[in-house]
Parts: sequence; C-alpha cells; structure tokens
Amino acid sequence: MVQTKKIALYIVVVFVLYTIITSPARAADLVQVGFEGISDAANGIGEFMTELIK
Repeated sequence: MVQTKKIALYIVVVFVLYTIITSPARAADLVQVGFEGISDAANGIGEFMTELIK
C-alpha cells in the first residue's frame, strides 16, 4: 500500500513538472483557479459562521 502511494505521488509530481515546463502560462492559470477556489471556500465558511452567530 505504501509503495502504491509513493508511485502515485511520483506520477503526480512528474505530471505537474511536465505541465509547468511545457505550458507555464496554463500552469499559472490553473494555480490561480485553485487559489480562487480556496478563497471562495474560505469566504463561504466565514459567511456561514457569521450567519450562525446572528
């Protein structure tokens, strides 16, 4: 099981590096989308907690 996780992690790292090297602009767009998603989720949690307090 541990060996499978290591192999999967290795494949993901290779894919990410390949994407960054072959298309840096697209990789930057994907990172931006990821951070926007995290930001939206955090804002949603903040609004939910605010409504709970009211």
